[in-house]
Amino acid sequence: MSDFDSNPFSDPFADRSVTDATGQSSKADLQDYNPFASQGQSNSQPAVVEPTSNPVLPAYTPSPIASSNPQPTPQQQAALGKEELLKRQEELERKAEELAKREQQLNSGNYNARTNNWPPLPSFCPVGPCFFQDFDLEIPVQSQTTVKLIYYAWLFYSMLMFLNMIASAAMFYADNKLGVNFGLSILWFVVNTPCSLCWYRPAYNAFRSDSSFWFFFFFFIMFAQVIMSIIQAVGIPNAGYAGWITSLGVYGSDKGQYHGIGVLGFIISAMFTFNVLVNIFLLKRVHEIYRQSGASFEKAQQEFASGVVKNPGVQQAAGQAAAAAVRGS
Repeated sequence: MSDFDSNPFSDPFADRSVTDATGQSSKADLQDYNPFASQGQSNSQPAVVEPTSNPVLPAYTPSPIASSNPQPTPQQQAALGKEELLKRQEELERKAEELAKREQQLNSGNYNARTNNWPPLPSFCPVGPCFFQDFDLEIPVQSQTTVKLIYYAWLFYSMLMFLNMIASAAMFYADNKLGVNFGLSILWFVVNTPCSLCWYRPAYNAFRSDSSFWFFFFFFIMFAQVIMSIIQAVGIPNAGYAGWITSLGVYGSDKGQYHGIGVLGFIISAMFTFNVLVNIFLLKRVHEIYRQSGASFEKAQQEFASGVVKNPGVQQAAGQAAAAAVRGS
């Protein structure tokens, strides 16, 4: 019973297995024990790395790029800055002189910044340009493309009137009965080419001044132009246009050697048809822009009334009528 009364955990280092493993008693002093020391050495010196000799760096050699582009000295930078300031001062003085000359010309009343430049006629021509035209100067940026399209449409129509005259002359050569058609084609070329400006210039003025009156004027003239273009494309005989009906008559004649003239008429007829489509497209596009701008018929009436009242001729006539009424009374 004595073996059961003993406490095996009272001194764990008294166990024989522990004392045999450590080779010392449980009461040995563990303060001098170094677990990181090698066998047979309990107190070893730390390893010291001796520095190597200082490495010899290679001598610096400047690159050829750096040597070819040396940095300017402060004196050179100051000289460059002074030279740049002198150039700017000269430029400002030159602009000031130009502004002074323009102001003097404006004050004298002999200066017109917008001299008529269209059509571009030579200097020896006895007739001068009719009006001033500059898309970049007078037309807003968002509307320049539309106005240029209208201008190119007018140029195309003028060229088409000339080609129609040539085709009508060829058809008159193929068929003597088309003499009236050829004569009227000359008349339409002389009349329609300048009169077609009546739908181009109102559009130009409308976009230039954002005028409802000029917009309505363009719509009215352009609608009439679309109807006329349809008649030209149809080609009623002896109406002055080499349209589809006239061209088919020449092509289907008994004289087979004139089929080429009929083909020329077909080309002119196709150009007339294309002109109708272009006119309809421009009319629709300008109308969309006009609706988006918030304009109205009432605004057009107000602009027309204001323009009539401010017209010098109308003012003079009204003054004369009032004076006559006063004298009569």
